[in-house]
Amino acid sequence: MPKIDAKFDHCTSSPSRVAGSVQPLSIQTNAGQQLPEGVQTRVAGRVARLQAGNNLGDGNTSLNTLLPLLLPEENDDQPTAPTTMVTVLGMGGRAMRAAVVRQFGSPENILIENAFPKPTPKEGEVLVRVHAAGVNPVDTYIRSGQYANLPNLPYVPGREGAGIVEEIGEGVTELKPGDRVWFTQPRTGSAAQYAAVSHAYILPEQLSFSQGAAIGIAYMTAFRALFTKAQARKGQSVLIHGASGGVGLAACQLAASAGLKVVGTAGTEAGVSIARQNGAEFVANHREMEYVRTLADLYPSGFDIVLEMLANVNLSHDASLVARYGKICVIGSRGDIQINPRVLMQKESSIIGVMLFHNTRDDYDNMGNEISKLIKYGHIKPVVGKEFRLEEMPAAHHEVVNQTGTLGKIVVNIP
Repeated sequence: MPKIDAKFDHCTSSPSRVAGSVQPLSIQTNAGQQLPEGVQTRVAGRVARLQAGNNLGDGNTSLNTLLPLLLPEENDDQPTAPTTMVTVLGMGGRAMRAAVVRQFGSPENILIENAFPKPTPKEGEVLVRVHAAGVNPVDTYIRSGQYANLPNLPYVPGREGAGIVEEIGEGVTELKPGDRVWFTQPRTGSAAQYAAVSHAYILPEQLSFSQGAAIGIAYMTAFRALFTKAQARKGQSVLIHGASGGVGLAACQLAASAGLKVVGTAGTEAGVSIARQNGAEFVANHREMEYVRTLADLYPSGFDIVLEMLANVNLSHDASLVARYGKICVIGSRGDIQINPRVLMQKESSIIGVMLFHNTRDDYDNMGNEISKLIKYGHIKPVVGKEFRLEEMPAAHHEVVNQTGTLGKIVVNIP
């Protein structure tokens, strides 16, 4: 545990016991500002609670435990007072503003904290000053606790973003401080001012940070589904469900750039239009009663590839729409569904799961470099839908869960 030095701005406390020895505690406000009198008392009281109830003497208490007791509470007289920028000197000044989940549950469980520990880049990582972070369905599954690989609490949500490299870890040669980058990662941590990431790639100057935050998960998921799992080839047909969403639009662009025949579905006329603008030759409105029949009539022999974003709703239809020897790639699902396996047997078609979690470093780099190349030469261009501020992260999660007729990627901006 880091050493905590002794100093208070206008409040006092007796020393705390850390790791078996007496260590004085220190709090310093942002820019040395004075704490309001009422807040001084409360901060001192919270320090006392640290001593009395957090077992600091066993050496196992982390700064993640300490910090919440120093931050404002609902009954503070001035919740926007300088205490909202308290820094623990034992962190060496490495604190940041971040969205934080301390308990799995609803979007309201996402807190905005002003002194969360700033990460340090490890070997092979870069520290990015994040300017925008993408929000994906998988983020909502993790936050709710309904996911196979849950992070330890507390955690910072988000697995992709864009910003500027601030530090580089040992062994990093491809990037340098000052580089504009987009990034993704198998772990969480992008919805904060800083993120230590292992998979970052140059962001072309023609793209904004918001557009950069729309690249990682969407394009890598679509790329893995199309070319790694389905082994798509020029001239094949592909049906892309949810073609107006983040992954859907990425898949439309990637498939069209590779010479596939692209058909999509969307839930609004605006969604139909934007999917067509991004590479789909035909888009069916899935809110129309006969849309499955329309798709079957369009390709009587079936689609070589189906990209499924909501398998618990569409998978039984996919089994009838896929071609002989075709492949259904399941990218998303929010529940169970019953299908007739005989339909798949008769066609010798396959259902394949897609998840970026299983990517190797080489997988990430191969996809990242190819995607960056396609962006550079104008073959693909990220589409941003709604944009939120960091303080609105709970609303962004609600939008992902409840959205109808998605148009592009949902992004959170972090000034």
